[in-house]
Amino acid sequence: MQAVYTASATATGDGRNGHVRSSDGVLDADLAVPKEMGGPGGALSNPEQLFAAGYAACFHSALKGVASRRGITLSDTAITADVGIGRNDAGGYGLAVTLEAEIPSVDEATARELLEAAHQVCPYSNATRGNVEVTLNLA
Repeated sequence: MQAVYTASATATGDGRNGHVRSSDGVLDADLAVPKEMGGPGGALSNPEQLFAAGYAACFHSALKGVASRRGITLSDTAITADVGIGRNDAGGYGLAVTLEAEIPSVDEATARELLEAAHQVCPYSNATRGNVEVTLNLA
């Protein structure tokens, strides 16, 4: 694969209770372990939130692109990504993702078809396929 864009970010400090900054400084945030994982939580982000935001945005673009290539105009669409983290069978940690799509401008069969097609072209879906359980839902 020849990359057309490369994002770069650096994590410093104490990992999940540390800091992340993109090379261009647009992303510049302190992190905190969520209370559910024994951390302080609070008004700071965490890696799962950052992953959820990226996956939701990327998948939404894939959905719009697939629809456009099929001559379908979508309106009022949204993708919500819920990213869960927990222990896996190997004793480490794994992720699980649920993508919930709001596609009100087409019938349910078309919405499901577009959802599945977007899942085949989205770079996040392709990166996680076979490694992360991803569930697709229509809202």
